[in-house]
Amino acid sequence: MALDTAKETDTMKTGVPSARRRRGALMVLAAAVTLALSGCKGGDLVSYDLPAKSARYTFEARTNDVNTVWHYTSATATKDDAPKLSPCMGEVVGSDEAACRPEPLIFLRYDFDLALDNTVKAGEAHEITVVGYYQERLTALPKVTSLKAETTFDGGRTWRPATTRATGKNTFTTTVKNPRRDQAAKGVGLRISATDSQGNTVRQTIPTAYTLR
Repeated sequence: MALDTAKETDTMKTGVPSARRRRGALMVLAAAVTLALSGCKGGDLVSYDLPAKSARYTFEARTNDVNTVWHYTSATATKDDAPKLSPCMGEVVGSDEAACRPEPLIFLRYDFDLALDNTVKAGEAHEITVVGYYQERLTALPKVTSLKAETTFDGGRTWRPATTRATGKNTFTTTVKNPRRDQAAKGVGLRISATDSQGNTVRQTIPTAYTLR
């Protein structure tokens, strides 16, 4: 898995790697980082010094063919906001004892409602449930306020909007009008864009969400 580092999108330059770790930043994608570390030679952990003031960041991760890009606002934590069962990376590696919290990244969970052979019937409308969620905090979490879905039947060359509606807390249902099987020979791709109440966003692109039968 290729894991790209967080990048600032304001006027300041990204910090250089340092032995000093800001635990708030290292909480970004803790599960994904753990997986990435398992494949790193010698278990190396790359970290960056980030400005204390609030700034806008971009974080990008690619797992196999799935690409996810987050835009979020973060500043140095003034008090601990991470449950003991989900400690910050600084605690895990024993490198930093400063206050920390999870970064406000929106994660996405899907229910594609697939058949036993992991396919969906061609030529019919099909509903997909998408749930937004966050790493646990001690304080209240943001709310996912909007979600947009797009589909592709030609491997990502063209994208078309899919009807989406809110169906619960942080939960949305999108309806995909599946084409004939020969019109989506490589399957149906999905691109989801979501925004929360704090202005944080995520865009996740799944080149092949499912195939048709």
